Amino acid sequence: MDFVTEYTEEERKKIEQEFLRINDKCYLDHAGTALYGASQLRAVQELLAGGLYCNPHTSRTMEDLIDLVRYRVLRWFNTRPAEYGLVFTSGTTASLKLLGESFCFGEAPDAVGSFVYLRDSHTSVLGMREIVRTERIRPIERTELLQVLNQPEGRRQRLRPSLLVFPAQCNFNGVKYPLELIELAERNGVHGYGEDAFHVCLDAASYVSTSPLDLTRYRPSFVCVSFYKIFGYPTGLGALLVRKDAERLLLPGKRYYGGGTVKIAMSGPDAFHEKRDTLAERFEDGTINFLSIATLLPCMETLERLIPGATMERIQRHTFQVACYCHRELQALQHANGGRVVELYHDTAFGDAQSQGAIVNFNVLNDDGGYVGFAEVACMAANHGIYLRTGCFCNPGACQRHLRLADKDLLRHYRAGHVCGDANDLIDGQPTGSVRVSFGYCTRPADIDRLVAMIRRCYVRRSLTGPLATGGTMSRDQILAQYKNYDRPRLVQICLYPVKSCGPHRITDGSWPLASTGLRYDRTFLIVDEHGVAMTQKKLPEMCRIRPTVEKNRMTLRHEDLGDEELVIELDQPVEMDATRAAVQLCQTKVCRDSVQGVDCGERCADWVSRALGVSGLRLLHQSPEDERLQRRTARELSLNNQAQLLLINRTSVRWLRDKVDDWDGTEMPSLDSLVDRFRGNLIIETARPLEESDWHRVRIGQSEFSVDGPCTRCQMICIDQTSGERTAEPLRTISREFGGRMRFGVYLSHDNYNQDGSEQAVHGTATFEKELSCGATVSGVIESANE
Repeated sequence: MDFVTEYTEEERKKIEQEFLRINDKCYLDHAGTALYGASQLRAVQELLAGGLYCNPHTSRTMEDLIDLVRYRVLRWFNTRPAEYGLVFTSGTTASLKLLGESFCFGEAPDAVGSFVYLRDSHTSVLGMREIVRTERIRPIERTELLQVLNQPEGRRQRLRPSLLVFPAQCNFNGVKYPLELIELAERNGVHGYGEDAFHVCLDAASYVSTSPLDLTRYRPSFVCVSFYKIFGYPTGLGALLVRKDAERLLLPGKRYYGGGTVKIAMSGPDAFHEKRDTLAERFEDGTINFLSIATLLPCMETLERLIPGATMERIQRHTFQVACYCHRELQALQHANGGRVVELYHDTAFGDAQSQGAIVNFNVLNDDGGYVGFAEVACMAANHGIYLRTGCFCNPGACQRHLRLADKDLLRHYRAGHVCGDANDLIDGQPTGSVRVSFGYCTRPADIDRLVAMIRRCYVRRSLTGPLATGGTMSRDQILAQYKNYDRPRLVQICLYPVKSCGPHRITDGSWPLASTGLRYDRTFLIVDEHGVAMTQKKLPEMCRIRPTVEKNRMTLRHEDLGDEELVIELDQPVEMDATRAAVQLCQTKVCRDSVQGVDCGERCADWVSRALGVSGLRLLHQSPEDERLQRRTARELSLNNQAQLLLINRTSVRWLRDKVDDWDGTEMPSLDSLVDRFRGNLIIETARPLEESDWHRVRIGQSEFSVDGPCTRCQMICIDQTSGERTAEPLRTISREFGGRMRFGVYLSHDNYNQDGSEQAVHGTATFEKELSCGATVSGVIESANE
């Protein structure tokens, strides 16, 4: 490993002590937020616990403290109050919005200035287009902005106040823009805007997270920052820094006022008021976030103590070394056929820290050159305890340029259902986003090794054998042609999961009643942590080892580590009432983005699940009978299921998938039953041919009718062995490979609540239908015709 460390051994050990809470996790999203240190948080607590901090409108002492913080923040950026004013905001986005609303582009119709922004900017900059008071709005490309470096000296008089916005560092790939652009653009203008007197707004949010900003050397008119990007805490706090001679362009444009930002305000119909004079007094409406502002002092002091002497310069050197190491290691990865494993998206060769920040952006490639979807990579990373970011990172311009997407491509993707932030990562084989890893002062070379090892383990093809080496993926017809139609499809197993994310209760011989939410008692309980957050196997794989059985309306939970100690719950009365519980305790939590209400099952249940899972403070909740949860698309009633009432899995399809896996990471191939368990289906069927279920529009099982609600998009849960709780890379990567990046396997069903005469059955909650599902029942699927 060629890595030159910036820290002394003593400094390195101190930094590691700050982040012991990370434990076995690998955090690589420092561009999303920095991480706060343990001693930093202790210092914040000591500050707040050691004094009385009032509303600054009440206390002159608090006003003085806030002014001290202003001074210290300006000093952090190597400037002083005589040069820059500082307005506290909720963050960079709020700072940009404030600037867009207030900047005066001129009053005379023939002398209104321009709003010009770099196309590779954050959406917070793009949003300024909607509020600026000029119709002269234009994006410029990266090449056009860099031409300012060669712009000839300006001779002509420029009268139109104009605003040029660009980032000091691109949050997509970390390229840094020469800060010399600031003075040159303000002095010589921008090509094509001869009459415009430009003032530069520097979006410094990404830059200042790991780089020093010297406002004595580079003096933009406006600077926007967010403090959590630097310190990790506090969140929801940022600043707009305004050069003193540029204040005149904002003060007249401020319209709204609130709180103490006025000298006088009359409540009568003439609406007379007069705003205060200084920048901060006029622009900080209402009560500012004074406690968070105060905590900036220990945050700055902690970072300077951990990395003494030119703190941000040293952080810049360290993080650049880490980024270079990551870039080099990813670039060196190769498949057995010599093909690249990653496609990197960068504008520099990682030559120096002045032109490149601590971000590496890429997509993973299969050995046939096809893209691996970023959603799959995110799942695999999460499965390996790695935190990274995927998508377009709120920077559509940079994403579009590097992925070579035209405007028409973006519109086509949108019409195909892709929106910002979703998992629709490949459309027609082309990526809609990418993978970003970013680094901070606490990132270690070992974190990069872990990332590269994950990619090597999951995606590097080490031999020339296998389906990809012999012509790529097969079509649906080719797959089906390998199998003969030798038997009728049938239902072979019914599984219900009374406690969400725990083991199943199986029915292999017999029947089980249906309820209005799917299978009776399926996912009616869930486990939450001490904060009320729902626990799943993604966070706690050990949950799969809690094994339930249901018999005569009674559920028994077992865990092998607790021996014969069982937890028995009466399903018709799951909440225990005793003398200490005068009322039922209701708890709010979330399931698949839905807020749900649960009823706490009591101390006995809480103690058992906490000991079984080895985590203190856990609670067992039962879904409240008063809480009606409906499926978004069909309005069908749901219990605590993620997407639909039922999940159907085909054993024949699982067998086909198992045969497609060419590498189980050196372990023995799992049994078919074990692999079926990973998909956590409710209805396990067996058909003559694999993947038949993918074409079904409706399903009939015995006498019961079901509608198909669509395919199940898989996540890293299927990479958890449901017997041991151990994580693997398969079968998720093979699913993605075989289906062209679409991580779909199994289909969602909803029960059609109709009687034989066509009337709808009025069934609610856990009440059962007249019909039951029986193992061994025949299954028939209806393929949607072209006329439907």
